[in-house]
Amino acid sequence: MFDLDKLDKTIHERGRLGIMTLLAARSPWTFQDLKAELKMSDGNLVTHLRTLHQAGLVAVTREVFDRPQTTYALTARGKKAFQEYLAVLEQIVRASRG
Repeated sequence: MFDLDKLDKTIHERGRLGIMTLLAARSPWTFQDLKAELKMSDGNLVTHLRTLHQAGLVAVTREVFDRPQTTYALTARGKKAFQEYLAVLEQIVRASRG
């Protein structure tokens, strides 16, 4: 059986799950690319990224080229947390097919 309490509540929220999924597939992503891909407002995206960053799941890099650019990538802790999250989801799927 599975334990829903094992689902990481920080990742599980829809917007943060989208961010984590994109960052797990390809890193880094710029703020503007994440915004376009996820179709989020600036404020909504900033809030979710801040939550993930404060949890130690996402690293933030700020650079200045022609203009400032902020990129995001999963930290080692973020990669591990996302893999664990996916493992719980896989348990749920297996149990529902059981």
